[in-house]
Amino acid sequence: MSRLELIDENIRTIPEYVPGRSIEDTAKKYDLDPASIIKLGSNENPLGPSPKAVEAILENAGKVHLYPSADAGELVESLSRYLSLPVSNICAAGPGMDGLLDNLMRLIIQEGDEVILPIPTFSYYEIAARANGASVICVERKEDFSVDIDAIRKAVSSRTKVIFLCSPNNPSGNMVAESDVRMLLESFRGLVFVDEAYVEFAEHSVTNLVMEYDNLVVGRTFSKIFGLAGLRLGYGVMPAWLKKEYMKTATPFNVSLPALKAGVAAITDKQHIEKSIAMVREGRKYLQEQIPFKVYDSTANFVLVDVSPRSASEVCESLLKKGIIVRDCRSFRGAGNSLIRVTVGTQEQNTRVVEAFRSA
Repeated sequence: MSRLELIDENIRTIPEYVPGRSIEDTAKKYDLDPASIIKLGSNENPLGPSPKAVEAILENAGKVHLYPSADAGELVESLSRYLSLPVSNICAAGPGMDGLLDNLMRLIIQEGDEVILPIPTFSYYEIAARANGASVICVERKEDFSVDIDAIRKAVSSRTKVIFLCSPNNPSGNMVAESDVRMLLESFRGLVFVDEAYVEFAEHSVTNLVMEYDNLVVGRTFSKIFGLAGLRLGYGVMPAWLKKEYMKTATPFNVSLPALKAGVAAITDKQHIEKSIAMVREGRKYLQEQIPFKVYDSTANFVLVDVSPRSASEVCESLLKKGIIVRDCRSFRGAGNSLIRVTVGTQEQNTRVVEAFRSA
């Protein structure tokens, strides 16, 4: 028996997650000064973290020899105030929202179960589900990337456990209507997972529906609006019955002490939140109007660009040579070969991106 046979066959066939390029790798490959490179491929906050979050990390740096609270209770209480929801409906998670997904799949999925993905969308849903034995049923989105609710409902079978919705969707940036979410919740016996990683940049959230429906889970993150991607901090909003079961299998102490303290501080920094939102909305409009290719409407902190008849790889390569990292979307199942995702940056960064697209 080869060593590889020790690994479950279902896992061996999972496509690898493709992250955005790093500044270090780009500088090395293209012989560029790292300081000259702008990274707009991973939807990070170009303003950085809240100064209050940084202060909280520094204040608690000398305490990292101690375990944090097992359930991140202090952070959950802060999130309760931030969301105006009971603590009984909120779970903190690390690393990032990915940790929430991993634990939910471990809790819910059994061998032979199915999950439904409207594609293209965030690829980690598939990885987390298949790693726990699920089969993935892909449903194509409409031409404008809106979710085809009728097609999703037709794809549901007796084995379907979870329907994944990303709102705003990654990589297209469009929302799922609340009426569509309600329709699925009312017609489906399993869980509906709504990923709201980018919702602070959008118009509305469905977290309030957790108080109405007992089969909704909403995933959130501190990686985007709060600028804490490097701390890997997320959380979930879910029915109280599910939180009780979720905590039984959650990894103890899964939120580190620095992440916990930074998260609590970041939530209170309304000035940083408002500044980040204003920057994104202004920059998003600028990119939509100035990039010389088709740019889809977005409610997130990025825009999706269709560079056809050219290829995404060709245009991305041209931008990389100019020191600009964007996201080639070919790794997103069902995205085709001509889509590029561009994170909204500062005005100076956005200007460089537009100039680079014009000369690509």
